Amino acid sequence: MPGVWFPGPGPPPCGAPVEDVQPATTTSDAAKTARSLLSLPAAVLNGLTVSPDHLRPCWVPAGVRLWFAWKVIEMDEIQIASGRSSLPGEFTVPSDAAGIAVFAHGSGSSRLSPRNVAVARALNGRGIATLLFDLLTPAEADDRGNVFDVDLLSDRLETATRWAMTPERGTAGLPVGLFGASTGAAAALVVAARLPEGIEAVVSRGGRPDLAGTVLEEVAAPTLLIVGSEDPVVVEVNREAFRSLRGEKRLEVIPGAGHLFEEPGALERVAGLAADWFLRHF
Repeated sequence: MPGVWFPGPGPPPCGAPVEDVQPATTTSDAAKTARSLLSLPAAVLNGLTVSPDHLRPCWVPAGVRLWFAWKVIEMDEIQIASGRSSLPGEFTVPSDAAGIAVFAHGSGSSRLSPRNVAVARALNGRGIATLLFDLLTPAEADDRGNVFDVDLLSDRLETATRWAMTPERGTAGLPVGLFGASTGAAAALVVAARLPEGIEAVVSRGGRPDLAGTVLEEVAAPTLLIVGSEDPVVVEVNREAFRSLRGEKRLEVIPGAGHLFEEPGALERVAGLAADWFLRHF
């Protein structure tokens, strides 16, 4: 059964002796995706609330139900078919979901981006479902041309967005927003222009909206551009893109933050702004 091995001190939380628990294969997609659970302040494993301070090696199956910020959250690993490619992802739905945010990661990254995972968990805590997935296969990502192929990235993001909208997901009727980082922000804006009736809001974190080109003028969805003040080139690029946007828009410059928002409190600020923007427009 796919799952993840939780390391840490303290008594075993799963109600089973440690010797009866089998560790996950570290190379499996299930284990990689479930690592993001470690960013949760608490989880319910087999019906017991577990604090990170008391985590002990424990098997958590895929499709686990978690408690986070007093919400029940369903987390599932999925595969999105796009042409001949199969793109792995993680679909997380709070019980009180008000909408869905589909993430588009940046160049050289993946669905396991620690920054996007952190933002996604914050959105989950605010009642927003999230879909994180790989825009490229490992072989495709080795070709730098693909990393900056906005048409390809946009096609993949559109496929994932339509996947999240289908009734089979159990989230039919929920409003959808897009969260893009770096080159993923350009793809998010292109998809917003392609699906004017389906995308309610867009958020860009340290994005390259300029790569969307003239499509910016076709974006109707309310768009929030977030940049760090210590990332001057990207700040200027976003200012220029901001002028091209025709719909509701906002440019937020976070003081003291760099391109990766690694400074204390910077990423938390990004997550708060994103959640507020999505909930305002959902």
